[in-house]
Amino acid sequence: MTTIIPLAEIDPALVEDLLDAAFGKQRTERTAYKVREGTDMLEGLSLAAVNMAENILLGSLQCWPAALTDDAGKKHPMIMVGPVAVHPECQRQGIGQALLTALIKELHEDESLPLVMIGDPAYYDRFFDFSPERTGGWTLPGPWDPERLLVRAPKNVVLPEKGKLGPWKANKAA
Repeated sequence: MTTIIPLAEIDPALVEDLLDAAFGKQRTERTAYKVREGTDMLEGLSLAAVNMAENILLGSLQCWPAALTDDAGKKHPMIMVGPVAVHPECQRQGIGQALLTALIKELHEDESLPLVMIGDPAYYDRFFDFSPERTGGWTLPGPWDPERLLVRAPKNVVLPEKGKLGPWKANKAA
């Protein structure tokens, strides 16, 4: 039986092993890692799927502070979702879907920041309303397929048509 718990309760080495198994050891060279570079995972929104009976990590979902910087230099905060990882032996069992469902349930639709991710639009749009429709003028700090840059935000939320997605770093007092 799969149980969703806070990712912070999982040994970070187990998470790294899961990510390597799901995406390969070269995963840190991907553009998504550059988008969240230098930031800390949002622990309150990052989740793990575990088999409690066997004490096995089946999947994880991490969230990160990100921002879209528009042409005028204004930063628009967002939440970067990903990686969503499921151990290869457990894929196609609904674990990733359960993790995303739990995340979205945790957020208050009218109060949350836009969610952004790099992923398969056919899957993430069908189940979770992530779409490339509003990201066509956005850029990333590395190579990416524009059809895979997805956002989930209420239709009434105004998003910049153009901008560069990158890490959100709060200004630190001197």
